[in-house]
Amino acid sequence: MTGAATPGVAAPVLILYNYNMSPIREGKLANGEVYHVFTRSIAKFVVFNDHVEFGRILELIDLYRYQNFNYKFSQFLDLSAPSQTVIIEHIRSENDLLVDVIAFCIMPTHIHFAVRQVTEGGISKYLSRVLNGYSRYFNTKHKRVGPLWSGRFKNVFVNNDDQLLHLTRYIHLNPTSASLVSQPQLWKYSSYNEYVDQNIDEYPICTFKDLITMAPEQYKKFVNDRKDYQQQLSNIKSLTIDDYSG
Repeated sequence: MTGAATPGVAAPVLILYNYNMSPIREGKLANGEVYHVFTRSIAKFVVFNDHVEFGRILELIDLYRYQNFNYKFSQFLDLSAPSQTVIIEHIRSENDLLVDVIAFCIMPTHIHFAVRQVTEGGISKYLSRVLNGYSRYFNTKHKRVGPLWSGRFKNVFVNNDDQLLHLTRYIHLNPTSASLVSQPQLWKYSSYNEYVDQNIDEYPICTFKDLITMAPEQYKKFVNDRKDYQQQLSNIKSLTIDDYSG
């Protein structure tokens, strides 16, 4: 990652659509369907400034996908370590999910997800818990008030597995396209390493193996073959589009 960002300072962000997907939808989201969901900070403020803040949102992304994790995260952290372990083991054993997180990438000013809705209203509830939980944390830490996110999250329906495959590549290439790192595996705040390193985590966040069947080395090549082109395209778009985000 490049030099430390200043809280509340606008930074360049990226959205880059080069796959044919349905337009942004505001209607009801359906169980069993996959969506590209993205949200950005208000006025493109930098809301993830260091490893601690990235780590906090990662914990929220992980635990709030469980329907029966009913704690404010600050209260959860006040519990003893053994109590936290018991709670986490319990919710993981029940595996009662709001959504399947298929892929994600946290950028300094915005977040991308590929998610599959599991329960009625699951995506909306999940995003509300994650984003509101992080807002409370950030505002308390930085002694600020007011909203942190630019309106309701956006969502795009993913029509088929081939579109999903290309979407995951686009999501995982966001950090290299924005010149934050030279290789996607160097960005620790996305799901890319879950795709290419099967031993990375005993409890991965993402569920994708029933949808994306590429072996890790194949997927790595699939992503990296597009890396330079996506970065070049993003550089051109950032020069020509005023409200450029992603």
